[in-house]
Amino acid sequence: MSRPARALLSLLSLAGAIGLLAALPYLVGVDWTEIGRELGRLSLWELAALTLLWLAGLWAYTFVFTASLPGLAHWQALLMNAVGSAVSNLLPFGGAAGLAVTFAMARGWGHRNASITVSALVTGVWNVLARLLLPAVGIVALLVAGELPDRRTAAMAVLAAAVILGILAILVLALGSPRTARAVDVRLRALARRLPGRAGRWLLKGDGALLSVRDKTVDVLRTGWRGLTYGMLAYLLLQAALLYACLVAVGAHVQVAEAVAVFAINRMLTTAVVTPSGAGISETGTAALLVSFGVPAGPAAAATILYSFYTFAVEIPAGGIGWLTWLFVRRTPSGTPLETYRVLARK
Repeated sequence: MSRPARALLSLLSLAGAIGLLAALPYLVGVDWTEIGRELGRLSLWELAALTLLWLAGLWAYTFVFTASLPGLAHWQALLMNAVGSAVSNLLPFGGAAGLAVTFAMARGWGHRNASITVSALVTGVWNVLARLLLPAVGIVALLVAGELPDRRTAAMAVLAAAVILGILAILVLALGSPRTARAVDVRLRALARRLPGRAGRWLLKGDGALLSVRDKTVDVLRTGWRGLTYGMLAYLLLQAALLYACLVAVGAHVQVAEAVAVFAINRMLTTAVVTPSGAGISETGTAALLVSFGVPAGPAAAATILYSFYTFAVEIPAGGIGWLTWLFVRRTPSGTPLETYRVLARK
């Protein structure tokens, strides 16, 4: 795709996100004046608590980065995460651009290309595993909340959750065991040959991919799997806590199980590539789900906008500050980059 075409696509994508966000209140039956009144009731203490939760989530994710890239300090991981998220939030398919930026930052700190590539691969795998986990968690939460209409739907939901968790378990075992990885690869190849048309060809393209991922990342996984796993789980829990705190702050009262389901669906909708980070799509879906749970439209829309501010909007200026900080620190004289920043990190 040519550069002008990419620029046009970016503009159209941003315009779509802005349009969806602007229309969100009217889609659930309120207006921006009512949302403003709901948000205007927030106290400074509540905003401070929400901000601390947001920062805690960002800090938790630094453990994912530092576990995947030995020698990376937590403050460096924080900058990389902020800048990468900002780029991803501005561009459709922004994940690739965000990866390129974090790659450049890591190289500026003296890390080798091979190590950065493995880090990107490992963190990508852990994000995929998290995205597999969330739908299952959302389905279980809906079952607990009693939001599924009949036994047949509930049974189908239980089956879907079991299948998703089963796939997740197989992938985790395959990453930990070469024998399991080979067995999974053989089964996938056999399945691909039986599937007709495009589905079979798509699956065949992944032939050997699982073995390749394991071979390239085995050293990092052997030493860093705890940091990767606990960091990702802590990040997701803090993001869920932030959503629940936003709901409580504006008086949108829901059961904990319902809040968990809303969080799972919100995070899944952010993977929509039509707009940057699913902006507009995730907010509309979240507000509509809250209303379906019986939350009044005003608080539902206000809580959604407030949560989107912390998980999308504020990440853009935070990423800009992170980029400027990186440019300044990168020019700090003395020593090789990696050794210099290791000394600074100890202090």
